[in-house]
Amino acid sequence: MTMPAGGPGAVFSQIAHSATASFSEYLARTAPELLPGARGAVPGGLQFPAGGPAAAPPVPHATTIVAMTFGGGVLMAGDRRATMGNVIASRHIEKVFPADQYSVLGIAGTAGLALDVTRLFQVELEHYEKIEGTLLSLEGKANRLGAMIQGNLGLALQGLAVVPLFAGYDIDRHEGRLFSYDVTGGRYEEQEHHSVGSGSVFARGSLKKLWKPNLDEAAAVRVAVEALYDAADDDSATGGPDVVRQLWPVVYTVNAAGARRIPESELAAAAEGVIASRTVAGREA
Repeated sequence: MTMPAGGPGAVFSQIAHSATASFSEYLARTAPELLPGARGAVPGGLQFPAGGPAAAPPVPHATTIVAMTFGGGVLMAGDRRATMGNVIASRHIEKVFPADQYSVLGIAGTAGLALDVTRLFQVELEHYEKIEGTLLSLEGKANRLGAMIQGNLGLALQGLAVVPLFAGYDIDRHEGRLFSYDVTGGRYEEQEHHSVGSGSVFARGSLKKLWKPNLDEAAAVRVAVEALYDAADDDSATGGPDVVRQLWPVVYTVNAAGARRIPESELAAAAEGVIASRTVAGREA
């Protein structure tokens, strides 16, 4: 590789001059082929063959995510199953991740692309903090994520959609907030609780009955586990707590102290409590 005139200092100066507070914008200018939405992209923008977009190949899909506010923060939980058509592609997939110290991200949709978007979003927030010397506001984080989802629109039209759920603690307003998205990058603030993914209709119905204002953290964890249990009851793409394999949902809470992953011992106790109560009640439907 030929070094430009001026040596390493000139290279650094060139990079610093072109850098912005948004890592994804910098990447779009310098190496757009590395963006998640660029996979299979056609030069010149969206161009499809006659008859419309090509059908997407069979790929693993991540399913149900639930989120809710509780006293002092927010909680997000995801089941562990990924499906590919009628096949269980994985029983161990993780769908909820810390985005930064005060926010979490849950993914539903095409698993590989969703994981790429998650990694890019994590780098985006870390990059902003290093360039600006401060955290991006929660509103700003939600907007940045929407722009990334919009960048995946071409693949979404081919059936490779990514639909995240975003939650965090707003350090300016001192409260937890939830945001949902559509495949075009449209951002919507949700109140109290929300769910996305194939089992979301069942999980949301469960949350409507179980959620109450100002739940404490332990009660919120129990509600999330039970909502995912209800979703798994009626949606084959959602995996319930697996007592045999000792697999439990991935659950994060975020409050003024930051993001915390709930230990598996607490999740096991919550799941076993839900199962025991339904066993005693002789629940059928």
